[in-house]
Amino acid sequence: MKQDWKPGTMIYPLPAVLISCGSSPDEHNIFTVSWVGTICSDPPMCYISVRPSRHSHEIIKRTGEYVINLTTEALARATDWCGVRSGRDFNKFEEMKLTVGKATLVEAPLIEESPVCIECRVREIIPLGSHEMFISEVVNVKADDQYLDPVTGRFDLQRAGLLAYTHGHYYGLGKKIGKFGWSVQKKKKKKK
Repeated sequence: MKQDWKPGTMIYPLPAVLISCGSSPDEHNIFTVSWVGTICSDPPMCYISVRPSRHSHEIIKRTGEYVINLTTEALARATDWCGVRSGRDFNKFEEMKLTVGKATLVEAPLIEESPVCIECRVREIIPLGSHEMFISEVVNVKADDQYLDPVTGRFDLQRAGLLAYTHGHYYGLGKKIGKFGWSVQKKKKKKK
């Protein structure tokens, strides 16, 4: 039997990503976001939702750019730390010993230790209540070639050890169960 609960955000798991922003080294910052996702394929677009009280909110609003850095189990401590400490008080790149990388099409820095860095330009900001949603166009993606499959050339996200967030806790991702469409794929007949 199911119980009724008050309305809340129970859509889990979510990615736990590090957002990097700032147009110059003196304002570079990193913060953790789980309210993040894809909203369109063509053109490629995504969103992040950020509280206006967050230090990085003003930076992104002013510059109109940021980078979504996917996180891994190896980045779990930095992911948590950057979510509970303010860039007003700390240089998070230095504190977490993360490497500032140069993005290709935006001024915001990327995090070199991230397996995938998604460069974004803000197209619209929507006030929603506790958060404002930055609807953004993906202008470039940088992928670490150490995770490329040597045979297919595809990016192997499973090998990257991605991190997920579920109701206040971080988790590594489990084993792959199938691929898109596998449930209806015709089975190949074995040759005799």
